[in-house]
Amino acid sequence: MRRLLVTLAMLPSLAALPAAAAGERVRLTGEAIDTWCYFSGVMGGTDSVVGSAHHTCALWCAAGGIPVGLLADDGAVYMVLKWEGDASVTGGDAVLEVQSDRLVVDGVLHARDGVNYVIVDRVVENLGLVNLTHQDYDVVPPFAIEAPGK
Repeated sequence: MRRLLVTLAMLPSLAALPAAAAGERVRLTGEAIDTWCYFSGVMGGTDSVVGSAHHTCALWCAAGGIPVGLLADDGAVYMVLKWEGDASVTGGDAVLEVQSDRLVVDGVLHARDGVNYVIVDRVVENLGLVNLTHQDYDVVPPFAIEAPGK
């Protein structure tokens, strides 16, 4: 069996290796969302799984470990990696306090393979739960729960 001898001269220069992206400083405005229901469609369309109609579910999902996202005004979703220094984003009290709220945040954006990630350094403004979707979908959308006896 031959042994492969690798010398330092054969290895690529460290300068040629891609460096970890430093990220881009951003200010985003949007709603804190539950990404599972938003992307899966399990609870209805994207218009019914935001705001006051979906608030309770969003709390349960975040507490249960589903990644929290920020749905920006332009429709882009940013997966939240860190929240104001708290590495345990999902299930953390700080994130539960803002779930479904309209927020303005400062942070660092990282984009990779078509996915936007944000490290939220600071909540600049919390406008509260202003997306009153329960007026259209009720507090629990009727299509989200199977009717009794079915």
